[in-house]
This record gives sequence, structure tokens and C-alpha cells, in this order.
Amino acid sequence: MKIIHLSDIHLCAPGGLVEGIDPHERLARAFGHMAEHHADAVRLVISGDLTHHANPDAYKALKQALQLLPMPVRLMIGNHDDRAVFLEHFPDQSIDLNGFVNHCDQVGDLRLIYCDTVRPKVHWGEFCEKRRAWLRDQLDLPGPVLLFFHHNILDLGDPCSDELSLNRADQAELRSLLKLFQHKIRHIFFGHVHESLCGTMAGIPFSGVTSTVHQTIPNLAPSDKSPSGPLEPSYRVILLRGEDVVIHQIPFAWEGEVVWHGNDWEDWT
Repeated sequence: MKIIHLSDIHLCAPGGLVEGIDPHERLARAFGHMAEHHADAVRLVISGDLTHHANPDAYKALKQALQLLPMPVRLMIGNHDDRAVFLEHFPDQSIDLNGFVNHCDQVGDLRLIYCDTVRPKVHWGEFCEKRRAWLRDQLDLPGPVLLFFHHNILDLGDPCSDELSLNRADQAELRSLLKLFQHKIRHIFFGHVHESLCGTMAGIPFSGVTSTVHQTIPNLAPSDKSPSGPLEPSYRVILLRGEDVVIHQIPFAWEGEVVWHGNDWEDWT
């Protein structure tokens, strides 16, 4: 089974730039690459920050661009999005009983759970008691799961960017909940940080994906600012094989030289 994870596409009104980059051009290249190389994916998950300023024209452009993709797409919101404006443009989007953009998918025996971590008009994340109760109900259902968040749900050791993670109180409560279901959570995915990341949280593997626009350069020293730059963007291809999860980072915008090597010893010597 193949799933694509993309995040932080930061669309503005068409014609605008974000950090000197045209996010629509980047997204078109990403979608074109996916359609050419990974049309067999069972899902594309875009884990938030669909827009840069929640501009209605940005959501309209995204809706139009999604029509070109051959695989089903699941959308999440991030801190740069506006929940109400998003739902106005995607009225068929599933939400929970409290109006959060929490939803899930069943693909074979695997459940994909998409969690809304947005608190309006702040950049850090929130996952309140109502959202945790919804997640617990989903985790109580049978079968293995993949979890998707927008915000990183643990501190990563970068002092400035950690101020924009899930808030500390909700981190602790969510950690306790996830530990109860550790045996069935195959992997946790998030975006938000604009950085390629991997590790474990309470013994559960996680990974973070870069943005299609500017990337964060890790700074592990105390600072009140985070460095970023126009590094190469990428998306992730997740391969699920029985009990195994394998994640490939796809540098879709690379235009430099590519050398193809064979596997025979002579090819290398």
C-alpha cells in the first residue's frame, strides 16, 4: 500500500509569492510528479497550512488543482488556515460533532486518523479534551492506525520552533492517551516544522515532512528566531508492507544531475 504525505503548501492568492517563492508553481510541480510516478497511491494526505493567509482565492486555486490528481486526497488544516473559510470552500469535508476538522479513513484493515490541532490566530497547537475524546473513540476501534497531525506533538530540541509546537499541557495529555494504544499505532506523521524529521515519542515512531516552500534549518542553540531558507522541497511516499512502514523522501523539484548506477560490482569499481 502506498500513501503520499505532503504538508505546508502555503498557497497565497495566485500571482503572489511566499518568502520569494511561488507556492502555486511548486505545488503544480509536486502534483505533476505524483501523478507521473505515484498514481497508484491509495491516498494523498496534505497535513495543513494549505494557505498562507487563509485567502479565499488560495482555497479556490487548491480546489481546482486537486481535480488533476488521480488518487483520493485528504485535507487537514494548519495554523495558517482558517477553519470556517476552509469549510466554506470544502463543504463536503468531514468534521466531528464539535466542528473540528477531525476525520478518519479505513483502507483495508488500516485506519488513517487526521487530527485538527488548530487554535485560531496563534501559531502553536492545541488538542483539547473534546478532541482527545474523539481520538480515543477512534483508537478504540479495531485494527492498526496511522496518525496525522499538523503540529509537532512533542518538543524537538529546537528552542525557538518548540514554542510553536503543541502546547505543553496538551502534549502531556496526548502522550498519556497515545501510550495506552501504543501497540496499534504504526506511525505518527506531522508537518508544521518545515523540516525533515524522524524519531520516537513514547516508543511510537514519528516523522515530519518538509514544506513545498521555504525550509527550516535546525538551530539547537537558545534563540528567539528560527532560520529558514529556500532549500529543495520534497514530499514523502509511505510504503506499508505487512507490519512494516517504509518512508521515502522525494525531492520532486531537483533539476541537477542524476546518475544511474547498476548493482553489479563492476558498476561501482
